[in-house]
Amino acid sequence: MSVTALLLQLILILATARACGWLLRHLGQPAVVGEMAAGLMLGPMVMGALLPSWHAQLFSPASLAGLQSLATLGLVLFMFVIGLELRSHQGIGAQIRSAGAVGLFSVAVPLALGVAIAPLLHPGLAPAGVRFWPFAGFMAAALSITAFPVMARILKDRGLSRTPYGQLALGAAAVVDVFAWILLAFVVAWAGAGEGHAGLARTAGGALALLALLFFGLKPGFAWLLRRHAPDGEPSTTVMAALMLGLLGCALLTEWIGLHAVFGAFLFGACLPRDDRLLDSLAQRIEPLSVVVLMPLFFALAGLGTTADAFAAGSLGLLLLIIGVATIGKIAGGAAGARLAGYGWRDSLATGSLMNARGLMELIVMKIGLDAGLIGPQLFTMLLLMALVTTAMTGPLLTLFAGRRAAALKAADN
Repeated sequence: MSVTALLLQLILILATARACGWLLRHLGQPAVVGEMAAGLMLGPMVMGALLPSWHAQLFSPASLAGLQSLATLGLVLFMFVIGLELRSHQGIGAQIRSAGAVGLFSVAVPLALGVAIAPLLHPGLAPAGVRFWPFAGFMAAALSITAFPVMARILKDRGLSRTPYGQLALGAAAVVDVFAWILLAFVVAWAGAGEGHAGLARTAGGALALLALLFFGLKPGFAWLLRRHAPDGEPSTTVMAALMLGLLGCALLTEWIGLHAVFGAFLFGACLPRDDRLLDSLAQRIEPLSVVVLMPLFFALAGLGTTADAFAAGSLGLLLLIIGVATIGKIAGGAAGARLAGYGWRDSLATGSLMNARGLMELIVMKIGLDAGLIGPQLFTMLLLMALVTTAMTGPLLTLFAGRRAAALKAADN
């Protein structure tokens, strides 16, 4: 592939992502919803249908290797920051029981529903050779995920980060992500264990060895390094180089043991010392590159992997089933957990609505499932549409359940 073609792809993707993000943001939606929609627009269902010859030439399969590598790097950097944010989040410690209850129910209910609908999805949507239980486990993980960054952005934009249900949802989202990523890692290891129990045991042993290396070796080592060379939370170029080497090394190790690179990036971020100054400094250095430049490439590749078969007569019902089950499971599970923790109905339903935001995290889960061969393009498209719909409905549902009190709280903060 020529440099000219790659640059043209980058210009088109970034311009479309920024335009769609700006438009959706002015319609009251998180910018990430617009960027996800931009991926669909650049895919075969929109641009491929309107400009088939030009689309086929610009995004030919042979030309996507460069985009794929850049998108993977963006995912690794993004998940590193997510690991840092979950490690630094203070809400969980302050209300561990309430957040734990909401997180538990927000995983358990969608998980059960994902397994329940798997018999309907597996015969027609699972790739050939994929066994039922790995497929069902993936569906359970896919429906259980919550987008911690998108939720935080919604709460911040609406001035609701300090509300009781806002703090509760943030803490619960951290709990949910831990459970969901563990489940997903297990499913990927199970599905990729081509040598049966021996292969699964080797992957699990590799994961345990990596955890031991991270938390008993790299964690104290980087704690010393940061304490000595970045006591104010501002890493030097040498410290940044060491952090990037550690990050890429952990990503490589998880690829070697049969898991996706994002697991290593996430764990490396989670093992670093808890320091809000370090988090802010790293986020300021990494997020402009990963979120603004590299993640739109991931959205575009996701859009290129979609297919119009998801809208076929026999598939449309399954698509609506997935969206309905995903929505009901998260809202009902989150609300039930909040009610058990002693919150009123309005706050509980607002919490459940926030837990329903999936956004970018769902796309990462889908990409892992596609790379692992657990799902094909048709189910990938359905899950992408589900992520778009559930994320887009979060704001309106929050307004419905929180009502005038949310607006009053925002006005008081201003």
